[in-house]
Amino acid sequence: MNDFTEDTLTLAIIQLIEDKKPRNLEQLVNLAKDKFSIPEQKIIEHVLRLQSQGRISLIEQPTRSQKLAPYLKTEKASWYWVTIVLIIASVIAVFAIPENAYPLVYLRYVLGIILVLWLPGYSLIKALFPEKELDNIERTALSIGMSLALVPITGLILNYTPWGIETTPVTLSLLTLTVIFATAAIIREHQTRLKENQQHNAKHK
Repeated sequence: MNDFTEDTLTLAIIQLIEDKKPRNLEQLVNLAKDKFSIPEQKIIEHVLRLQSQGRISLIEQPTRSQKLAPYLKTEKASWYWVTIVLIIASVIAVFAIPENAYPLVYLRYVLGIILVLWLPGYSLIKALFPEKELDNIERTALSIGMSLALVPITGLILNYTPWGIETTPVTLSLLTLTVIFATAAIIREHQTRLKENQQHNAKHK
């Protein structure tokens, strides 16, 4: 980044703060990214340098930025909504598509496999490992393995209830487990990212 570019970026950041009044570093960086084709890390370093020099004053407002609701609207939380949509679609397919309804029954089979072999274990693994500690292969293997462990346990527990091991109680149980695990996972992920941001800000103060 040459001197001209740095000066231009500095003026643009100051102007963005005056015009847009971003509430935190993330919002300011996103605004700057829309204006310049510069890597995010470069913008963050430049903003922090300007703040350390006293040229700008950006005050964090944690009462809004630390809430879960805004995080659920970001791209980082897209996996949560995909999981919820898939589990709901799987349950609807199980109850709404009869076994003799060809070719729709194949959709029921596919979604049923996802419901049994993927979603419960995937959501639980996300809850246990909210950080990026696992690669895709490890997460996939653990998700399938955990699902294969959860489904029999669920069936064993239902066997000692008045409902027994029937399609309806098993399906609703897997739905409940997946929603609970996924919700716990997104909450833990949000808290982990908040902690990472706080540590990052502390290092640059």
